[in-house]
Amino acid sequence: MALELAELFRAYGTDYRKKYADKLLPSHRQAMWAIEHCRTQRLGGQVYGCPTCQEFQYSYHSCRNRHCPKCQHEQTQHWLKVQQELLLPVPYFFLTFTLPAELRTLVRANQKALYALLFQASAEAAQKLAHDPRYIGGQIGLVGVLHTWTRNLIFHPHVHYLAPGGGLHSDGKTWLPARQNFFLPVRALSKLFRAAFKRGLQKLKLFEKVPSKVWTQDWVVHCKSVADGQAALKYLAPYIHRVAISNRRLLAFVNRGTMETSQITFQFRASDTGQLKTCTLSVEQFFQRFLQHVLPQAFVKVRYYGFFGASVRRKLSALQNRFAAQLPHSTEQQTVSTPSAQATSSKILCPTCGLPMTFQRNLSPEQCRSP
Repeated sequence: MALELAELFRAYGTDYRKKYADKLLPSHRQAMWAIEHCRTQRLGGQVYGCPTCQEFQYSYHSCRNRHCPKCQHEQTQHWLKVQQELLLPVPYFFLTFTLPAELRTLVRANQKALYALLFQASAEAAQKLAHDPRYIGGQIGLVGVLHTWTRNLIFHPHVHYLAPGGGLHSDGKTWLPARQNFFLPVRALSKLFRAAFKRGLQKLKLFEKVPSKVWTQDWVVHCKSVADGQAALKYLAPYIHRVAISNRRLLAFVNRGTMETSQITFQFRASDTGQLKTCTLSVEQFFQRFLQHVLPQAFVKVRYYGFFGASVRRKLSALQNRFAAQLPHSTEQQTVSTPSAQATSSKILCPTCGLPMTFQRNLSPEQCRSP
């Protein structure tokens, strides 16, 4: 049987919660409990039967926690479809704003406030620079996604934005295209981002906790052209609902009796070389690395700015209509799965004869028992 994060939490979660009882955040406890009980009898489910073979199958509910490796694929596909409907027929750009390493300890200790500030400061910097007539001269649209981990689970908070290459004039109608293969100057963007984050820390009374050298060094900001934005959206989509590590990346487990001595090995792809590497940690260290990426409860990790904002989405609709009127008529549309096809693929089949099984009854969490 393949290794699963849930099995590790079932084996050592109690010990971890006892050891860090006074330090463990409620969001961490909730994520651990949900992953431990995902698709088990504890969450309830349904019973299905085969009318031919008299076989029964027990289908247990998923936890739907956004940090569970088992629960996110369908939500990812739905998000991708919705975002594709927002795209404009213009070149797109991909921006990344990264916080300096010296701020990571402070951010980890104040996640909700400083993740929000990361969004606020980066979006403010981009929008301010975009209004400069030397670059865009109008309001831009941004779709932002928070990302907190490296491939080997190190804490590395940054935010990605997908932006159409241009902006909306103050008249609310005229489209102002960006220059070819150029959106915004990253050096100027970096300085504005740093200044906005500094002001935010001062308002939050956290400024004094930051080393002074942070304000004299360059902050990392990237901006690159990504054609029509489709590939960039597909890159972003998994991060919307993906957790820091998937079960398929777990390679080996060595049980030495305690979470401090037992070891887990997982694989990751090095970002610099693209080669597969492995990392071996004690179970305790592995839990710590994973849980630091569990987001605060109800925190929104996808945010929309400019004419992508929910309150001004009508501007985007009007813009799409004007672009559509200018383009040659096309009857080609992207093929999507139909509800009937999705329903067929979700049927439970009899393990003996392969025929579809029929629903028998619901099982509440209190009633659930394994057959």
